[in-house]
Amino acid sequence: MTASGSPVRQGVWAAPGRVNIIGEHTDYNDGYALPIALPQAVTCAAAAGADGQVRVTSRQHPGELVDEPIAGLATSSTEGWARYPLGVVHEYARRGHRIPGVVLDLDGAVPVGAGLSSSAAVECSVAIALRDLFALPVTDAELIDIGRAAENSYVGAATGTLDQSASVLCTAGHALFLDFGKGEHAQVPFDLTATGLELLVVDTNTPHQLVDGGYGKRRTECEQAAAALGVRSLREVTEAAEVERIADPVLRRRARHIVTENARVLAVVAALRGGGDPRAIGPTLTDGHGSLRDDFEISTPQLDTAVETALAAGAHGARMVGGGFGGSIIALTDADSTEQIAAAIEKGFRAAGFAEPRTFVAVPSAGARRVS
Repeated sequence: MTASGSPVRQGVWAAPGRVNIIGEHTDYNDGYALPIALPQAVTCAAAAGADGQVRVTSRQHPGELVDEPIAGLATSSTEGWARYPLGVVHEYARRGHRIPGVVLDLDGAVPVGAGLSSSAAVECSVAIALRDLFALPVTDAELIDIGRAAENSYVGAATGTLDQSASVLCTAGHALFLDFGKGEHAQVPFDLTATGLELLVVDTNTPHQLVDGGYGKRRTECEQAAAALGVRSLREVTEAAEVERIADPVLRRRARHIVTENARVLAVVAALRGGGDPRAIGPTLTDGHGSLRDDFEISTPQLDTAVETALAAGAHGARMVGGGFGGSIIALTDADSTEQIAAAIEKGFRAAGFAEPRTFVAVPSAGARRVS
């Protein structure tokens, strides 16, 4: 999906959100993850300009127009939703790619703050639009890194490359096995329909903000844990017992999550590749939630309630997804039980006085692409 040799004047591009089957906070630890792309996507209608300006609008923010000189983006004081697309334009320019001017109109169907990578979908839709508009010699790997750099350096969220990788590289009907340590990926068949299963996503309606300190603090703690073990990254630790050498109990818990989460990803990938009943991965998903709740300490009462209720109502496995401190869960359900499980979660939320959750079934979908 590299750029063609011929620029285009305008078009519409789309990039999806993602949900992880398993593998949270492993990307910046050189570990493994297994996301799928969602059918919900961000679209970017883009047109080439020639006046040195970038103009950005969003259907979700009617009446707002951000109009800035590309040459001045490095010192832009714009905050909020527009900083994500501006960051992508700036990153292209910073890397020496000529953007003579561009008009961007965004429309997002990925729930914001739900842990489903709405920000990466914005970044990737803009990045692929710019690549095609100006026939820029940018590979998929570079496109992913441009999105990551925009989020890290321009927006200020210390994320890894999981979200952008999923948004760009996923294919319909498959999960994407990502090996961040080696920079490799592979498609893994993930057809739940054939076995009478569905993947229920429950947005708990408790938005999170990755720019806030919790995510960055976890990343720093992982780096400190690796240093305590004398390794470059926690990817190098393959036995959970090794983390017991860490004296600090908080760092020990953080390391234990990463080491065991990597093992869970590999176990799920092996099970799916082996062609067995996908129901067998359910307990592994549930174990992942316990690890995120107890060792990484990024769950919330809403996320825990959704997981516990889904399991009590018959889900084969359930876990929180995303960066944590809010967002969504997934539940592996029998197709004929999905509505019942979703209703049980809604009832449980009402009883607890929580905001009403939003639910939908996730189907493995295609990655970033031009749509018109």
